Amino acid sequence: MEDRLRNAPIGVITVQDRTVMASNDIASELLTADDPSGEQIADVFPRSVADSLLRAFDGESVTDTTFEEYYPTIDRWLSVSVVPDDGTATVYVDDVTERKTHEQARERLRAEHDRVAVVDRLIADVLRGLVGAASREEITETIRERLGNSDQYQFAWTGVRVADGEGLDVEGVAGDRGETFPAVRAAVERGDTTPEQRAVERQRPQLTQSLSGDETVPESVRVAGFGDGVQSALAVPLVYGSSVYGVVGVYAGMKEAFSDHERSSFEALGELAGLAINATRNRQLLLADTITEVTFELGLHSPIARLSESCDAELTLDGTVPAGDDGLTCFFTVSGAPPEAVVDATEPAQNVDGGRVVRQSDEGHGRIELTLGSETPLVAAVTHGATIRTATFEGGTGRFVVELSTDANIRRLAVEIGDDEPAPVLARRDRTRSPTTAREFRDELSERLTDRQETVLRTAYLADYFESPRGSTAEEVAESLGITGSTLLHHLRASQRKLLDAFYDEHNDDRS
Repeated sequence: MEDRLRNAPIGVITVQDRTVMASNDIASELLTADDPSGEQIADVFPRSVADSLLRAFDGESVTDTTFEEYYPTIDRWLSVSVVPDDGTATVYVDDVTERKTHEQARERLRAEHDRVAVVDRLIADVLRGLVGAASREEITETIRERLGNSDQYQFAWTGVRVADGEGLDVEGVAGDRGETFPAVRAAVERGDTTPEQRAVERQRPQLTQSLSGDETVPESVRVAGFGDGVQSALAVPLVYGSSVYGVVGVYAGMKEAFSDHERSSFEALGELAGLAINATRNRQLLLADTITEVTFELGLHSPIARLSESCDAELTLDGTVPAGDDGLTCFFTVSGAPPEAVVDATEPAQNVDGGRVVRQSDEGHGRIELTLGSETPLVAAVTHGATIRTATFEGGTGRFVVELSTDANIRRLAVEIGDDEPAPVLARRDRTRSPTTAREFRDELSERLTDRQETVLRTAYLADYFESPRGSTAEEVAESLGITGSTLLHHLRASQRKLLDAFYDEHNDDRS
């Protein structure tokens, strides 16, 4: 071999009659072979899927060709050129593994980016569909129809927890079911632990990137998925606060089909769907002419019931305000114990926080503020779409009355607010609500206000005292009424309080 070929920066092999005549050191190193001189080129060169090199030497004459192929036995990508010349041929070999690796990585990123864009558009389409949904059934149908009938996934199904809290009921499915979905349905009906069941129990998405190889998936589902070419699955709970309104199972024909970005998008979809379901339930309850009123009993699993026992006090719920992190700020009237002692007895470890005394009328009476965590019965009731009408706790027992839509699952709510067993239902009745007209509201407010309070409030309103910036100062309004500024503020506070009492439907005879 000429020196210029022997010292070339790439591998060089000279071949005559399919026999290697000579090779340089780089060629021997690339092919992981000792001096191959005298051996057949087919024995020296590793095999590839296409075997383009062997085909170049297959005919009566050597074919002039250039190609790039992957050789698994040496785990390398090689760029190969075969150049025939007067009965001999020269084979040039260059290792292009690094370049091909970078190209493949770029291609994977490009493909993933394209898929992410498609999935994002699909998720956005699903979310737009949720906007007009008027019920839980419409919401879950929208999700499974849009996902299951898309080109990205094989099928999607939705389920809801059964009334007693154990297992799932299948609501519906969309897409190419094959044999996989029937296997999933059968596993659900048998009570087997499916990804969807785990998603509901753990309240977070459950990913299966290799369906046939994941032993946590029921065997019947793995076998059916293998036959149908279903390779990945993602189970997403539909959650709002501590409430799980259902689950969607999405199955794909690609292995590792769900990227981190897709999982985050689906998790957000589950949360937004849960929010939408909660909103529809609240809207149904708000607009319903007939509602169901249920009285539940709570035991010592309720932190407020424990407070009533440990402090020997009665705690009556005055009202609630939503708090951050799915909590609820509650205001209680305390009777029979110092309010400060009740606040001091709260248990932060038991989902009670942020306690303070609002006012103390006397040694054994007052109002306190407590913030309850998401795992407490009162918060669970609210997040399940209930409106709390009254709640009283005494001697370690609580009794509270909630309003629900007539189609609400009372058994499910009892399970959620109970301890090991569903909370006892003490009473249940359906009642018809008559809406309060604006005239009736004004008449009721007028009855609550004294003549002087109504005069002061109306004068301040017409004088633009409540505008920003104010059209009149307190002194100017007081002067027009012939009273002092402090008297004006006293009347305004009293009348504003009565206005708020009327709006929030609260009555307190201690104030005048």
